[in-house]
Amino acid sequence: MKNIINPVKGTRDFYPQDKSVNSWLYQNIREVSESFGYQEFDGPFLESIDLYAAKSGEELVKEQSFVFPDKSGNLIALRPELTPSLVRMIAQQQQQLYYPLRWWSFGPFWRYESPQKGRGREFFQWNADLIGVDSPEADAEMAALMAEFFKKIGLSSTQVKVFVNNRRLIEGELSKLDISPDKQGKVFRLIDRKDKLSDKEWSSYALKIGIETKQFDGIKKLLSTDDMWKESTELVQFFSAVDALGVKDYVEYSPRIIRGLDYYTGTVFEALSISTDVRRSISGGGRYDNLLADVGGDSLPGVGFAMGDMVVNVILEELGLLPENRSSSPAKVIVTVFDAESQMASYQLGAELRQTGLNVYSYPTPDKLGKQFRHADRIGAKIAVILGPDEISKQQVAIKDLKTREQVTVSRSEAAAAIQGILDTDSGA
Repeated sequence: MKNIINPVKGTRDFYPQDKSVNSWLYQNIREVSESFGYQEFDGPFLESIDLYAAKSGEELVKEQSFVFPDKSGNLIALRPELTPSLVRMIAQQQQQLYYPLRWWSFGPFWRYESPQKGRGREFFQWNADLIGVDSPEADAEMAALMAEFFKKIGLSSTQVKVFVNNRRLIEGELSKLDISPDKQGKVFRLIDRKDKLSDKEWSSYALKIGIETKQFDGIKKLLSTDDMWKESTELVQFFSAVDALGVKDYVEYSPRIIRGLDYYTGTVFEALSISTDVRRSISGGGRYDNLLADVGGDSLPGVGFAMGDMVVNVILEELGLLPENRSSSPAKVIVTVFDAESQMASYQLGAELRQTGLNVYSYPTPDKLGKQFRHADRIGAKIAVILGPDEISKQQVAIKDLKTREQVTVSRSEAAAAIQGILDTDSGA
């Protein structure tokens, strides 16, 4: 063990039981995204740092991005987020695409930050975006997409909430406090850090960015006004659409949600766990109507969100909602090897069964059948197929249900149907 090189800090090893959860999340994300008509896409893992420098915010670029020079001296970043890549891709083919666009993706991202429970330097992220529609109803669809995913993986509205705010609403309130537009971006970051800092640290940060005492008192009062959304026409329409989409139990207004990235322009949202010991951010996003023009395209409205896999895994584990049998083999059928003479016949039978659509695990070597049955139990197989000399001579197959320990012998031509029948009975189909 002394000579084993440790993994890079903040990265994960995906053993089969871990990868099965990752794949399960991916499958649920795909099903929910496609149920709303979203198409899968992806961008490169490497981008020029210039793509992020202009619009993602100083903190993301200078403190959280993995940046390195290529052989030509150009600064390249491992992608910390996908929205800038998305708008660059759309800008490149803007005239050839059909709008509105509904796109989604699930892939790896990297951020240089302190690893902790539910947060790493390398993670997978679900991104969903609706491009070409500027309306509160489009924003509501984003919230509904998140809510339907939470439903699908077993998280109720008492366990997770999508909290919503609107930047234009808050900009108006900040103007009433005589906070100039050029300083409002700093105040957004101040609000975004409210739950991440102690009261003393938060007050010090406000002083550092030049907020006066009277303005700071106004900001604190603003953050406790939970019915302020009624003053925003956009949010009134938004909540009406959320109701129509059937997810109102999952969505709630919060003046404390603002999102720290510079490119958000309107409604913003963040999903948080509310039933676990630690209140964790699961996903977030918002409207970004100027970003496409900023990367060289024509002005085009957009709204989207991102959700990392690590926090979701932690919450599901704490609530006992992770899928069972995570270490099981995808093959529920194991073809045993009776002896050396029958090994090739067993391999041939395994190949025949796979041709019928079954996932089949062929035991690699001759061994005692008891040992092979125990191995089948460990990998989660449901059925063991036995092909000994008697079965070979009679063109038959012995099929053992590893749950009931019952065994039947059928003709080889009927083997696949008999196996499928047992599997269907076991699954309740």
